[in-house]
Amino acid sequence: MKPLKTFTIVARLPEKLTYLKDVAFNLYWSWNHEALNLFQRLDSDMWEKSDHNPVKMLGLVRQERLESLADDEGFLAHLHRVYESMQDYLNEPTWYLKTYGEESAVKIAYFSAEFGLTECVRIYSGGLGILAGDHLKSASELGIPLVGVGLLYQEGYFHQYLNADGWQGEQYPKNDFYNMPIELQRKENGDAILIEIAYADRTVKAQIWKVVVGRISLYLLDTNIEENSQEDREITDELYGGDSEMRIKQEILLGIGGIRALKAVGITPTVFHMNEGHSAFLALERIRCILDEKNLTFDEAVELTRSGNVFTTHTPVPAGIDRFPAQLMDKYFTSYYPKLNINRKKFLGLGRINANNEGESFSMAVLAIRLASHINGVSKLHGEVSRRMWMELWPNIPEKEIPITSVTNGTHPFSWISKDMASLYDRYLGPRWVKKPADMTIWKRVEQIPSEELWRTHERRRERLVAFARTRLIDQLHRQGSMPSEIERAEEVLNPEALTIGFARRFATYKRATLLFHDPVRLAHIMRNKDYPIQIIIAGKAHPKDTPGKELIRKIVHLARMEEFRSNIVFLENYDMVVSRYLVQGVDVWLNNPRRFMEASGTSGMKAAMNGVLNMSILDGWWDEAYEPNLGWAIGRGEDYNNYDYQDDVESQAMYNLLEKEVIPLFYDRGRDNIPRKWINYMKKTLMELCPVFNTNRMIREYTERFYLPAHIKYSGLEENNQARARALNDWKQKIYRNWSMVRIVRVEGDDIVSHQVGSKIAIEAKVQLGELAPEDVSVEIYHGYISTENQVLNGEIEKMSCNESNPSKTFTFRGEIICNHSGLYGYTIRVLPMHEDLANPHETGLIVWAN
Repeated sequence: MKPLKTFTIVARLPEKLTYLKDVAFNLYWSWNHEALNLFQRLDSDMWEKSDHNPVKMLGLVRQERLESLADDEGFLAHLHRVYESMQDYLNEPTWYLKTYGEESAVKIAYFSAEFGLTECVRIYSGGLGILAGDHLKSASELGIPLVGVGLLYQEGYFHQYLNADGWQGEQYPKNDFYNMPIELQRKENGDAILIEIAYADRTVKAQIWKVVVGRISLYLLDTNIEENSQEDREITDELYGGDSEMRIKQEILLGIGGIRALKAVGITPTVFHMNEGHSAFLALERIRCILDEKNLTFDEAVELTRSGNVFTTHTPVPAGIDRFPAQLMDKYFTSYYPKLNINRKKFLGLGRINANNEGESFSMAVLAIRLASHINGVSKLHGEVSRRMWMELWPNIPEKEIPITSVTNGTHPFSWISKDMASLYDRYLGPRWVKKPADMTIWKRVEQIPSEELWRTHERRRERLVAFARTRLIDQLHRQGSMPSEIERAEEVLNPEALTIGFARRFATYKRATLLFHDPVRLAHIMRNKDYPIQIIIAGKAHPKDTPGKELIRKIVHLARMEEFRSNIVFLENYDMVVSRYLVQGVDVWLNNPRRFMEASGTSGMKAAMNGVLNMSILDGWWDEAYEPNLGWAIGRGEDYNNYDYQDDVESQAMYNLLEKEVIPLFYDRGRDNIPRKWINYMKKTLMELCPVFNTNRMIREYTERFYLPAHIKYSGLEENNQARARALNDWKQKIYRNWSMVRIVRVEGDDIVSHQVGSKIAIEAKVQLGELAPEDVSVEIYHGYISTENQVLNGEIEKMSCNESNPSKTFTFRGEIICNHSGLYGYTIRVLPMHEDLANPHETGLIVWAN
């Protein structure tokens, strides 16, 4: 039955407790231990029942309890301490303010399909969302002028449960927006601010909610309003749910609707960051807005807007890219592309590797790549994988020059470091580790932490993890209707003193969750040693449609029930941020064993490392650049395999060997005081070497200095003086495209000596025909390096050649030289490519001519 009228009921707080509301509605509390303790102190049982949601809890706590706390001097002092700490945090000078000043005109918009901020704002599914949440938190820490844009899902991602057979089921609890730390954006008259988007034959409306994350605002779009049909209300129903048509509708809302939402709330960014391809339609909407506002052509608008777009890809395999068939694009964009002043073919070509291939689907990643000036992967290895994956977009360009770079992911320290460990850091590292977590010199002070104290702190976290796991397991068994004897036995699973291995992640098959169980007989032999016990705690969700992933979960559950494993292998249901914190803060070893090249980065191991946990991982993602001896273990040495069965055999045995010969002996190598001092040395090296590097404060600063600020400067330069430079750049490109077919290298002359001594120089001269182009339109370069067995230049280096002549015949002489620095078989060739000061990178046009 529909209501006649709706209204909102809010908690009635005594006047002395009004600061509670201010604290509750800023997610600063989610990474501040004092604030978390405040809400636990308010009502610890209600805190757990509300899923750590302070807004919901304030509405559930009995009024008598609130009145009592209003007269509790200790609680009031605690409240004022937290509130004043938050105000100091919000108002203190930040890194960005100190470096770039208050008058900076930069404004960055960060778009993501999911944000993992805290467990009570359930609009995330996994690593991409957690990274996006940590991105906002560190942007707040550094004072970056950034806003977030996403979708507010009614159901978010599913809750996982296992039946008695270990098969994953899904539940979809509804998010109650009016009892969450979010706020509906309203006009001055109190009405909700709405935006409109054309969907095929209808208009869809969305309202806008705001989440405050420290100094950062995150705007979330919601279509579940009365003005929409039931079908359109469901657009923001579920994260990663539905079919391709639902995905395109969500991504239209995120990209196009997100731009309109920012305009509706009065925010005009100069830089737009697409976190994965889901939001790539924003690049089209930016062009449309420019065309509405300025007297520009489509190509001129592309030049202007592309300069301010940043694209981060997280996907190492083509199958992970969102692609839409042409007929679906036609359904939703037939009325849109005329607004861009282009035809259907050119529009669809923006999302195709081969723009002329009518049979090719429309790729969101290709669209983002074509319309961004900065493109990056999320680890050094992933940068290499991405360059290889997308090299078709730049034919004839050497792989290492493909304009896709990398910024290695990080994690927000204060969201993941345990309170116990943070207190230890406070005592021995001093207060500056909180404000400068990327400062190597601060983390060197870890050496000063007494080994006994570090170990006792870590042991407390393991004890809490074991207690948590037992409680979770008992709850699981109760829900499954297990026998009383099995539930009673669960009260004694795990050993709070045993070596504990953690594995928790999305159960995609490439992550190989069952690799540790590949040879159960050998694993049982390892775990049977009573003197050196080990135990494994596992958690993770499979996508609802991923049957192979669900089979992996069931296999692990069945193995855990075998007599030889049932006391020391536990699978925890419903992996979320709460489970993740207990695991990364309490295990001894963090295990990660994906197929190499298929893990873009991975951040769970970083979270574990910040708590002194040692990593044992395949050399993939972040671990490929982080691993060093004596701070963890590498499974294999980065080998590549064509036969997956053989790979699993080899790498599982390598894992067992590491456990038997290195990990377990090191953990149980104890002195009279029962302290594993060599293990603690590994822990200290982990903290000193990894913490200052693999955190999002370092990551955000890198994005700011390498991408955001250069993009803002370029966009501002192209935009000023009636977009004069954007128009000029487009005119120059059109000239290049018209005349490039006439560019050729006529002759190359160099030293004919077949052998040169180290240190000698080789002078090279090239005659280049340019047609209607001038020497300043091109860069003529010597491309040189060692020669491979396939007669290819390996890891070529570049020396630019110069031209100091004018020639009416349009054939110019360019001169340069190379130095023979090392012995071996060496060679060179000559190439020509377009050159202009406003190109985002030398290969932006994709044009190149080689001498051979």
